[in-house]
Parts: sequence; structure tokens; C-alpha cells
Amino acid sequence: MLFPPSCGGCGKLGSRWCEDCQKNLTRIPLPVCELCGLPQDTTAICHECQTARPAFFALRSCVVYKEPIRPALLKLKYHQDMGLGEALAWDLAVYLDELNWHADVVVPVPLSEQRLLERGYNQVDMIAHPVARLLGWSYHGKALRRSRHTKAQVGLHGSERRKNVIGAFTAEHRLISGKTILLVDDIATTGATLRSASASLLDAGAGKVLALTVARALKTGEHIF
Repeated sequence: MLFPPSCGGCGKLGSRWCEDCQKNLTRIPLPVCELCGLPQDTTAICHECQTARPAFFALRSCVVYKEPIRPALLKLKYHQDMGLGEALAWDLAVYLDELNWHADVVVPVPLSEQRLLERGYNQVDMIAHPVARLLGWSYHGKALRRSRHTKAQVGLHGSERRKNVIGAFTAEHRLISGKTILLVDDIATTGATLRSASASLLDAGAGKVLALTVARALKTGEHIF
């Protein structure tokens, strides 16, 4: 009563993730590329994936990165709202059921040690761990780690993003060998981070990597919304 929760999307008091914001989410337009999940005219593999096939088996995102999910993810990232993370995990669990995906292990995209020390937590862990609990899947928060600190991807162009994360991850063979991995992140823009992280998981012996994010930044003209 003294400190009621506020919605991560609109700020309204009473819940972490209100019904109005849930109804106002924008789903990813169909059809999408069968590999990277970007909207296009057909479900065929897009030109970019044909040119440079990603390591993951498939990448899918629940909603478009715009209001009301944008402020919710920013709140999760900078204010450690664990209740909001669990609320968003429910949405992801429902979406996974729609995809009919099954995995042996859920793994979050990690922060570098430097950024983890600065922030004190990994916001992706606050979504990925509840997803694993809801689905009854194993969770290994340390199966993947950043082997080097990288610049923030925000503001970088596609080629810069890919170069920035090359060789940035190392995976634990004993935790993932032969298993289907659900690799979770909060936002996908170009998919460069997920491509690099997936390659590291496969190099360490994973059988298959399914990449999943809460939101996807989509371009309209020269802008990302």
C-alpha cells in the first residue's frame, strides 16, 4: 500500500506490466525470414542470411521495439525491476509455446565483467531465468561469458556491430555439450551479438542454438523504431 508497483510501460500504479500495455504491444509482422526472423515478403531465407548464414538455427522476437515495450526494457535495464522481468517472462513463455520450440538449456546473453560490476546485475538474467522456471527447462547463467569487454552496440552501424562482437564470447563445454540451447537477449537490432554468441556455443559443442529476444528493432526508411 505504501509503495505500489508501477507499470514498466506507462507508469500507471497497481501492476508491473498493466493490461493496457500488454494489449498495445506490436507483434512482428509476418512473414519473416526463416533464419533471422526479419519481416519480408516470404518465409524464404533472406539475402543477408544467404550471404552470411547465422550460427543460430533460428532467431525470433516477440514484439517490435517501440512503446510500450521500449520504456519497460529500459526500466528493467537501469532500475533492476525483478517483478517486471518475471512479467515479461510470462509473455515470452507464451510466445515459445506458439513457436513450438523446445530446448534443453536456457542461457542469457552475458554482460562483460566490467559492465556487470558497474551495473550490479544482468537485466537479461531477470527475464531468462523466470522463462526457464516457467517451462521447467534447465538454466545455466554462466554457460556463456564475455571473454572481452566490448563497446556498447547503441549507435553503431551493422558492420561496426558485427566487428565489435567478433570473438567476444566463450562457452562452457561441460554445460552445453550436445544440447539444444535457448539463447535469450532483451533486444535484437542487427542480430550481431546473437550471431557471435551462437557461434561460440556451437564451437563449444552445443547441438543447436535457438535465439529469442523480447523485442526487435525494425527499420523504417533510415530510422529504427
